[in-house]
Amino acid sequence: MTAAGLIFSNIHDKSLPELTRVRTMASVPFGGRYRLIDFALSNMVNSGITKIGLITHYNYQSLLDHVGTGKDWDLARRSGGIKILPPYITAFANSNNVLYNTRLEALISIRDFISDCKEEIVVLSDCDSVCNIDLSAMIDQHIATNADITLGVKSSYLSQDSARTLTIVRSDDSGRVTEVGEYQGLKNGFEDVCVRIIVIGRKYLEELITDAVARGYTSFTKDILVRNCKFHNIRTFKFDSYFATVRSLSDYFRCSMDLLDPEIRRSL
Repeated sequence: MTAAGLIFSNIHDKSLPELTRVRTMASVPFGGRYRLIDFALSNMVNSGITKIGLITHYNYQSLLDHVGTGKDWDLARRSGGIKILPPYITAFANSNNVLYNTRLEALISIRDFISDCKEEIVVLSDCDSVCNIDLSAMIDQHIATNADITLGVKSSYLSQDSARTLTIVRSDDSGRVTEVGEYQGLKNGFEDVCVRIIVIGRKYLEELITDAVARGYTSFTKDILVRNCKFHNIRTFKFDSYFATVRSLSDYFRCSMDLLDPEIRRSL
């Protein structure tokens, strides 16, 4: 079953204002010669995804300079390849003449691209994560469980200091999601945290977007995941390898220092 990829380049710019004044989160340098988007792109390409849409918002000149034609990822091709998706590429999609602010609004803005895709599965990924993972295993599980949505999760120790817009996912023994919510910082302990890598059927995604437009929904987490987790087949896929998310300047520093560990450096 074929899959297409969608990468959100600007969703988390406000998390790192010190470095995103003139660039997107996706083009923030990392490890000397790389950019944060390299991880999302490489994960998709190494998993056999050769059609990738890069959703932009503003400040994306440095991102275009870095990605170029996609040749470095073998994405400079006539069929598939990498597609730059500016916000609201049609007047019909942007009747209010405003830029998107959320992940769901970004998907609404490029629904024509999604409708034109022939692939049966879409992989959604943010670009604030540092990881090297095999998405094909996640896609295979999504198909095997006949899931509507599969959420990538990582077991993480949370405390009151880490209560920063984290989405907590709870599931039963079979991996089916039973509860989705934001971490309130009321207790310490390990929780499964959504790492913002999502596998979803293309037709199902189109239905969600159409319903969101009709009902005025704006949040993918609150309006899609929270509302549907009890009624739709939403599953988790747990990542066990090194996974770090850049949510602040201190996170950025800590992830950079992690590269001094030879084992982590080799895994990435």
